[in-house]
Amino acid sequence: MELRGASQHRWHYGDDGGNLGGTGRTLDAVDGRMPLEPGVLAGGGVAVVDDSRSFLFETDGWIGVRSEESRDLYVFAYGHDFEHALRAFYLVSGQPSLLPRWALGNWWSRYHRYTDAAYIELMDRFTAEGLPFSVAVIDMDWHEVESVPARFGSGWTGYSWNPALIPNPVEFLGALHRRGLHVTLNLHPADGVRAFEVPYPEMARAMGVDPDTQAPIAFDPVDRTFLQAYFEVLHRPIEEQGVDFWWIDWQQGRSSRIPGVDPLWVLNHFHHLDSARAGGAGMTFSRYAGPGSHRYAVGFSGDAVISWASLAFQPEFTATAANVGYGWWSHDIGGHIDGVRDDDLATRWVQFGTFSPIMRLHSASNTFIRKEPWMFPPEPRAAMHDALRFRHRLVPYLHTMNHRAAAGTPLVRPMYHLEQDRAEAYAVPNQYAFGSELIVAPVVAPRDPTTLLGAADAWLPPGLWTDIFTGVSYTGDRSVRLHRPLQSIPVLLRAGGILPLDASTELIAGENPATIEVLVAPGAPGSFTLIEDGDQPGDGICETELSWHQDASRFNIGPARGDTRLVPARREWRITFLASADGELGDPESAPDRFTVVLQVESHRGAELSLPRRPERSGAHRTALRQVIQGAQTPNASKPALWSALNTGSVEEQLDVLGSMDLPAALRDALIELVESRLE
Repeated sequence: MELRGASQHRWHYGDDGGNLGGTGRTLDAVDGRMPLEPGVLAGGGVAVVDDSRSFLFETDGWIGVRSEESRDLYVFAYGHDFEHALRAFYLVSGQPSLLPRWALGNWWSRYHRYTDAAYIELMDRFTAEGLPFSVAVIDMDWHEVESVPARFGSGWTGYSWNPALIPNPVEFLGALHRRGLHVTLNLHPADGVRAFEVPYPEMARAMGVDPDTQAPIAFDPVDRTFLQAYFEVLHRPIEEQGVDFWWIDWQQGRSSRIPGVDPLWVLNHFHHLDSARAGGAGMTFSRYAGPGSHRYAVGFSGDAVISWASLAFQPEFTATAANVGYGWWSHDIGGHIDGVRDDDLATRWVQFGTFSPIMRLHSASNTFIRKEPWMFPPEPRAAMHDALRFRHRLVPYLHTMNHRAAAGTPLVRPMYHLEQDRAEAYAVPNQYAFGSELIVAPVVAPRDPTTLLGAADAWLPPGLWTDIFTGVSYTGDRSVRLHRPLQSIPVLLRAGGILPLDASTELIAGENPATIEVLVAPGAPGSFTLIEDGDQPGDGICETELSWHQDASRFNIGPARGDTRLVPARREWRITFLASADGELGDPESAPDRFTVVLQVESHRGAELSLPRRPERSGAHRTALRQVIQGAQTPNASKPALWSALNTGSVEEQLDVLGSMDLPAALRDALIELVESRLE
């Protein structure tokens, strides 16, 4: 096979082709990097997925078995046209799941023996702190564990509520729902159903077993009768009490009674189908079983080790999953097991979680491993508060990207998906595109002791890029080391980029907000179609076109189109430009690196905002320069001269001064970043 074009290459069967990697089944106990399974993209232009060992689905939807001699190879020969390669993959394997809107907010999870009262008290504390959560994860102690009689073995598997902790499940689940939370329960099904379980008698009868014998019902997902009873007897009654979806935590290998049939595949597939039985896309939370797992909503990456090495691998692991179409990883944000306490590490992990597919805090059953922000000193606590609140604010953007992902473009993608033929894009594995508008470079290493700044190496594609937190703009088509204090990580909005955020006082991720703030990065024209929907089967979607016209200095909010009953009839829109602020263009009380104009808009009409002149790049780099010098742990006597030198002369002259001064390397690098941000 011979490829033409940018990645001209002759390929033969058996060639590796420079596969760019996909993802892996689990990060359980992985402390650092791990090998990745192959994806459908390759630097050499040809990727092969060997599906010969997987089972089949029969025409009636049940499990089939391959002949031992069969080979099932999928060849993706798209050169560097990665977008079309993924489209082809989805054509043969199915489209990704569309997640419910509420799944995109903050999830609380902790392996802990919560009582119902303690859990509700915790949720109320989050609300009092102004920290919005949308999903309540309840780990395995929701069911009988330590109270299981010894003759039945461990309490790892369970289907009976623990009355000592949660005596009234319906009341408990209702209380969580009234607080705007959706609930998932942890599930380890491998031990089957034993006689101490409340549903055992009905399950035994369904399987043709006399309940009086107390004979255990083995877990056998490849038995149709068992699988039907598994859902109808064990799970649906608990769902009727108020459980919204299941966390399927399968850890018992790839073998079942039928050779070649992985129980995890069976669980993922049929749980997802059952969750969608009443209509809608369905919702599951489970482990990755291999290519095609993108059909099954959210992935659980396993028990993360608490270490910088673990954090440093997660951005790459998350981004490369797009190479096999797997877009909704949920990690143990903050880490789950082992490690040492490191407040900077915990903070950086939460910030990465904010810009991850799913933001789920989690920790082990250890009273000293905690993720509640108030368990940390003031600086990390404030940074965690900001990150959790911003995740909630991102939901309008994330849900639009959710619809985009269901159509075939994952939320998180490696940089080489944007610039396939630039070598620099392959050299920044921890930097990624976050939807259509943003690139993110998480900080995954400790702060420098001199500058107190963390750093991330990035490559900026051509164009102008503005940090949404600092307001500093950077000219692209170059590599740069980005430095940030503990308060934020580098998150850059493209020129012409439009970022819709929830600005409502209501902290419910599942609702379309009454007030929306839109961040606009001037410098180029741009448009963004905001997509909103409802949470009931049969609800349509509502689209609002947002556009920035650079030459005319005009911002347009188009009329709502589609199922307009899903959005408020009248909305407040806050249009915030990441540009120099003054009284002529907007609110004079705005920060110096941005200004805001507030509009009251009838949704069916839309609105137009015309500025008297074109916004200009802000001088945010000067503020940042002063902050870097102010915070540097260096002699005070040298700082005035340094500040003075950075306020005179051209960029080249300032760089010469920095090169000639006796400065710590980390401090010099941080200042160079900001001086060079002035480059056109």
